[in-house]
Amino acid sequence: MADIDAVAAELYGLRPEEFTAARDAHAAAARKAGRRAEAKDIAALHKPTLAVWAANRLARADADKAGRLLELGEGLREAHRTLSGEELRKLSHQQHVVIAAMAGEARRLAGEAGLDLSAVVQREVEQILRSVLADPEAAGAWVRGVLAKAPPPAVGFADVAPEPGATPRPPMAEAEREREPGPEREREAEPKREPKPKRERESKPKADAREAERTRRRAELAEEVLARAETERAQARTGLEALDEEIGLLEARLERAREERERLAAAAEAADRRHREAVREAKAARAAARKAGDR
Repeated sequence: MADIDAVAAELYGLRPEEFTAARDAHAAAARKAGRRAEAKDIAALHKPTLAVWAANRLARADADKAGRLLELGEGLREAHRTLSGEELRKLSHQQHVVIAAMAGEARRLAGEAGLDLSAVVQREVEQILRSVLADPEAAGAWVRGVLAKAPPPAVGFADVAPEPGATPRPPMAEAEREREPGPEREREAEPKREPKPKRERESKPKADAREAERTRRRAELAEEVLARAETERAQARTGLEALDEEIGLLEARLERAREERERLAAAAEAADRRHREAVREAKAARAAARKAGDR
């Protein structure tokens, strides 16, 4: 396995157009050496797309920055797990900023290697980085620079289940947390069916505190929903922009194809005329040759 890991590390560091020949050469060498299982594993390695190659190059160029992105992913997973709305919103915004910057860096690094990333491919790199945050297995391959193919698109952290009993909590000082009414104390504070006036006066502050707590929790849930909506909105807009740009490129190609067709149609018409003239001349020449033969 160590040899295969070394081969993969080498192959995924090559430009995409160099990958297949190098992979086949390594597989052939392993077969020649009698390492058939290793040869089979090497031959099964996927050639990366341009976007995947650019993402791998990004991780290889700056391991510290790649590690910090994965730490951001862990923070987002924890925020989803604990239903921390305020933290989730803050980290989601940070995620958008960091991924956009890293995708721009991937484009620059690709340019240094002699490959130009279109805006569409750069969007694909952004999507790969978002998916890596939500997929620990893909994250492990990416941070080593050996990601073989783009992970499935991910929106949020749907696979992360909240901790049992976790509810969004507002940021409070420790003293406030100690005074926070627990389940037993809440039950004690519930009004009796026939409360005495004195008991009513004593339970009202606790009831107000419970209502304030419920209000804060609703606010935290709203913050979480907002954070997720912002993430989905940003990803949808990114996808829409990429499609719009791709449509623009296709329309430009179509226009060039139409112009080329018109040019070829004109050339074909001129060729047809020359062919007809050549046919007439050939017939006239054959007729003249027959007359000369008769004489």
